[in-house]
Amino acid sequence: MKYLWILLFFSLSLFGIDGEEVYKKKCSSCHQLYVPVEVLMKNFMEQNNTLLHLKAPTVNQLSYRLKQRIGDPKGDKDIQLMEVTAFIQNYLLHPDKQKSICLPEILSYFNTMPSFKGKISDEEMEAVAEWIYFYLPPVKEVNELQYVDYQKAFSLAKRLGKIIMIEVTSPTCHYCIKMEETTLKDPDVVALISSDFIPVRVDVSRQKLPNNLKWSMTPTFIFLNSDGSVLKTVPGAWMKDDFLTILKEVKHSEGDER
Repeated sequence: MKYLWILLFFSLSLFGIDGEEVYKKKCSSCHQLYVPVEVLMKNFMEQNNTLLHLKAPTVNQLSYRLKQRIGDPKGDKDIQLMEVTAFIQNYLLHPDKQKSICLPEILSYFNTMPSFKGKISDEEMEAVAEWIYFYLPPVKEVNELQYVDYQKAFSLAKRLGKIIMIEVTSPTCHYCIKMEETTLKDPDVVALISSDFIPVRVDVSRQKLPNNLKWSMTPTFIFLNSDGSVLKTVPGAWMKDDFLTILKEVKHSEGDER
């Protein structure tokens, strides 16, 4: 019965309604398609939106926040898609900053959008909602990790709702170098870290780990909440698939604590 309902709910796609075309015609004048996460961070957290002068969240911002804040991020994706669609439909017709899923610090730079009542059909709203939900940023543009200072990482993690990932490394560590040149440059790994983590690199041959954090070998990856609590410590160098599994496990464990 569930799948019959889902089939009926999204049967509009069979009739040629293109969510991306709806976005281009009715949303793109305010919502830019994609800006890399590190550029968004710099724009909002360092330059008060004077770098990009954004009028509204980008599509990649919306896609990420909707999947994190509407419904159950770890639950049935078909059900969550219906919940996201219902939220977007309601917001387009009855916009209200109090209902926004954006971070307050970012929302403060935007005006309340005008209502689309009478300007967009139900089918168009469903099509654009589905397109936003499944939107993926162009991986080729997210090609390397943007490491930040340890102290700065905490303010960013609090504002963006992300996890701090400390890479404990050394220039004489063969396995560190190998992982940095392979796994940590893989587009899928870079995209996941850029989306959900604040990466910090500490060269322990030159400086001590702050706050008495413990490590036993290089490389070691230490994952922290924005309050400094250790979520997980993972020693060793990892291939792509194993490291992606680790990152996803840390992300889900942090979600369970909220």
